[in-house]
Amino acid sequence: MAILLDTQSRVCIQGITGAEGSFHTRESLKLGTRVVAGITPGKGGTQMDGIPVYDRVIDAVEKQGATVSGIFAPPAYAPDAILEAIEAGIGLIVCMTEGIPVLEMVKVKQALKGSGSRLIGPNCPGIATPGVGKIGFTPNFILRAGKVGVVSRSGTLTYEMIWQLTELGIGQSTSVGIGGDPIIGSGFIDILALFADDPGTEAIVMIGEIGGTAEEEAAEFIRDCVRKPVVSFIAGRTAPPGRRMGHAGAIISGGKGTAEEKFRALERAGVAVEKNPAEIGRRVREIIAAKT
Repeated sequence: MAILLDTQSRVCIQGITGAEGSFHTRESLKLGTRVVAGITPGKGGTQMDGIPVYDRVIDAVEKQGATVSGIFAPPAYAPDAILEAIEAGIGLIVCMTEGIPVLEMVKVKQALKGSGSRLIGPNCPGIATPGVGKIGFTPNFILRAGKVGVVSRSGTLTYEMIWQLTELGIGQSTSVGIGGDPIIGSGFIDILALFADDPGTEAIVMIGEIGGTAEEEAAEFIRDCVRKPVVSFIAGRTAPPGRRMGHAGAIISGGKGTAEEKFRALERAGVAVEKNPAEIGRRVREIIAAKT
């Protein structure tokens, strides 16, 4: 089993003819991703490696049955690309684009309300389901099919976590990079809920960052609703107050959002907290071994 991206997913790529879109589409195809269409306004009627390219997302939905969209559009065009996918009825939208203005994302969040669409990102590495495919930047060679779900705000730490697990012989059900911007489509709780209900996921790794209260809120949700073991790490432990580290959302303000606050909240919720990122995989292996 898997969450979000599965064997029924029919993917279209918005921005498929650009440098990033074409490269990462070809990489996803190597994993077996079912890419049925590409979208580039003005290039409808052409093809990219045999994949039909359309001017509009609705064409990919009506002619190819697209249900998922991966967005590689530049920041100036990405908000409209997301809105177009929502209007076309795409169920899962994954936006990798970095640098989308916050005010534009406010409009996107409003459009998502009441729609049938779920957004992952923006400014994220995407999602990957080993054995099924991927949308985004995750390197193919680090993936291994298994039963550990990964959800992370950090792209780099997503890759590091997957690689640690794979090197230890531990496969992943699905990995989801939710993105590090202040306003994103799906947060930790959204993804944790999916993992909690997925029979193919037996343990979860959650990688958080300083700033905001998303990890504290996730801790409460884990305490109340998740009955699977969770291992967590919070990046930015040494960051001074007021200093932004990495992502736009990773800033401590008013003494709130520190790594230590988040660690304490997670520990109170019964989460296995690991403060050394190099040891997360080992902690997961210990927890899995204790269950068997």
